[in-house]
Amino acid sequence: MSALSDKMLAGTSKPRRQPALLVLEDGTAFQGTACGAAGEAFGEICFNTSLEGYFEVVTDPSYAGQIVTMTYPQIGNYGVDPEDAQADHPALRGLVVRDMCMTPSSWRSKVSLPEYLASEGVVAIEGVDTRALVRHVREHGAMQAVISTEDADVSSLLSKVLASEPLIGANLVKTVSCAKPYAFGPADLAEGKAFALDPPFEPRYRVVVYDCGVKRSILEGLARAGCEMLVVPWDTPAEDVLAKNPDGVFLSNGPGDPDAVVETYEQVEKLLGRVPVFGICMGHQMICKAAGACMEKLKFGHHGGNQPVANLRTGRVEITAQNHGFNVVFPSLGRQVAQNVVENDRFGRIQLTHVNLNDGTAEGIAFLDIPAFSVQYHPEANPGPTDSHYLFEAFTRLMDGRADYLDIDIAQNRLSGWKFQ
Repeated sequence: MSALSDKMLAGTSKPRRQPALLVLEDGTAFQGTACGAAGEAFGEICFNTSLEGYFEVVTDPSYAGQIVTMTYPQIGNYGVDPEDAQADHPALRGLVVRDMCMTPSSWRSKVSLPEYLASEGVVAIEGVDTRALVRHVREHGAMQAVISTEDADVSSLLSKVLASEPLIGANLVKTVSCAKPYAFGPADLAEGKAFALDPPFEPRYRVVVYDCGVKRSILEGLARAGCEMLVVPWDTPAEDVLAKNPDGVFLSNGPGDPDAVVETYEQVEKLLGRVPVFGICMGHQMICKAAGACMEKLKFGHHGGNQPVANLRTGRVEITAQNHGFNVVFPSLGRQVAQNVVENDRFGRIQLTHVNLNDGTAEGIAFLDIPAFSVQYHPEANPGPTDSHYLFEAFTRLMDGRADYLDIDIAQNRLSGWKFQ
């Protein structure tokens, strides 16, 4: 580029930026420009199909070990409000976008997304044909990748990415879990969201939360449902949890390979049948692993706020927010004894309650002989639809001992707690 073009670009919202390169482990390369921190970032490439909520995606601990591609073309247009952060710091390895907005417009914005990424050390690239990238991942599956603002040689970066640590077999939960227990309840809800939400219910339930990479909005959803929580590290002994005499135990979302999180599901095995248990995402996988289930690696995972799920108990279809690359093989939980029901050797009958309508994978289960249930997706709508909000109420009904705890009509519940209903 000429000196004149550089001068002209310097006066726009898109000044000339440092070149960047994205290289996948199969040798596919995409050129672009840096829009975050400088450096190199290695991780499993994945894509998120949400139309909004990019900041919640960036700060979701479930993306530890991954480079996230946003399929919506312009990202960053409403900026960043730290109050929306799902964790204190991002856990993802890198971010890929088509067009990064440098000059956001929103009354809530405190800083632009590129400024936030740079301050947090997140390497990001823009100018990538994300349609072509997503199509490639869908056809060839998830794979290791690297974003670099330092090395412009494809062969060099390919050698580096082939030598990088894969996501499979790595325990990423321990990298994002809390170091020590802490309390969370209605008093910790963000004041800046009060304009859109009704006041929370009065606390009635004492819940221990296993932090496998919990999102703040999950804790807020439980608090609004009337829960006072003690959040504990991922490997907390079951005996310590039971000594608290909780009304229930919640198993949070989290990143990576569930087979590697042995310390958590071994504790869950000791909790099942002794206290009401609810798990989501990684927590769902921990419950299933505790019951002896096998896991499978999905070709490119489920990431986004538009995944259709059939609730087999109510007949309703939920549009859900999801973020996972592994899935439970439902038949591995036991021998079939009825339609969508298997008999588990340790915990009795288990019902398949939810199914993904895109690929038929299991999305939720309920234990019929002990108080426990779980879903593979995120019910709190940050980002995403509110169809699955009812699951927080279902957990409180389970702690109340109701047999019909899951039989809630989402058409009546999806706007519960919102002032605009």
